[in-house]
Amino acid sequence: MKLLISALEPSANLHLEPILNALDSCEIYGVFDERFGKPVMPSKAFSIMGFLDALPKIRKAKKAIKVMARMSFFVDKVILIDSPAFNLPLAKAIKTINPNVPIIYYILPKVWAWKPKRVKEMEKYCDVLASIFPFEDQFYTKSTYVGNPLLDEIPLFKLQADNSGIVAFLPGSRKSEIKTLFPIYKEVAAKLVDKEKILVIPPHFDYREIAEIYGDIHDFKICRNTYEAFAKSEFAFICSGTATLEAALVGVPFVLAYRAKAIDFWIAKHFVKLTHVGLANILFDFANKSSLHEELLQEEVSVEGLLHAYKSVDKEAFLTQAKELRGMLKQGSTEAMISIIKA
Repeated sequence: MKLLISALEPSANLHLEPILNALDSCEIYGVFDERFGKPVMPSKAFSIMGFLDALPKIRKAKKAIKVMARMSFFVDKVILIDSPAFNLPLAKAIKTINPNVPIIYYILPKVWAWKPKRVKEMEKYCDVLASIFPFEDQFYTKSTYVGNPLLDEIPLFKLQADNSGIVAFLPGSRKSEIKTLFPIYKEVAAKLVDKEKILVIPPHFDYREIAEIYGDIHDFKICRNTYEAFAKSEFAFICSGTATLEAALVGVPFVLAYRAKAIDFWIAKHFVKLTHVGLANILFDFANKSSLHEELLQEEVSVEGLLHAYKSVDKEAFLTQAKELRGMLKQGSTEAMISIIKA
């Protein structure tokens, strides 16, 4: 089987890996991590954050879309993962010149947060909409809930509250967010003199990039595996993103901290229709339940605020809600995705 794949984000490539491992004699083309083969363009080239950061990438993206649309004639199916700013125009370009090739969209655009008009485009240009959140059928008429990939990937779930004295710091997976958040995290770490501090560095950064992005990290033990860090930790300081849902599912209490550029935050505040930022909290919002964890945004992100969140957390209550969250998501998504691709 020949597949055209578009997986731009590190998380998309993480969720793609078990699917590719389970598909026998599969040839892949497109945009993905170089560990899977030779892409048209490596996913690293599209690692961006924020609205203004996207502008220099637009020309490169348009070129990639044209190339990939032509490549669709030589594959059996197309798999698009997340990243709607790129993948929706790609789906349109493919269907315009090659309407018969099946397009599977995995990890749908978050139309429940903003840009609800994307639903019409999604259902026009994509043949299968594979959802990873159970509430998304309220917004898409053609979507199928396949489960959540994190339940396939997470190797453990804490059964009791942890008092290990180990604290994890996850300042993000993109250079710009790390450079914004990590200096504050270093100040927090300096205050936790009696704790062991773990810094989680994404595996896609090499040693040269680590030195340039993080600077002095001698106060931390370095870990390149998120789940390994969570397994050891009693608490985590986490930038907004998938890692917050991962921590919630493992059962590690945490505080979400996020600082965006002023223009990006203004746009989000005016157009994003959500009460919370963290995925676990959003899931509880749609289930009409109280929030799971604290969120600190923009000026709220301070050493004092982060330390207060750490010291005031109710670990037992968090663990009870974390177990409830796993029940809401039901199962992993890899098996269902393999069945869809093979169908």
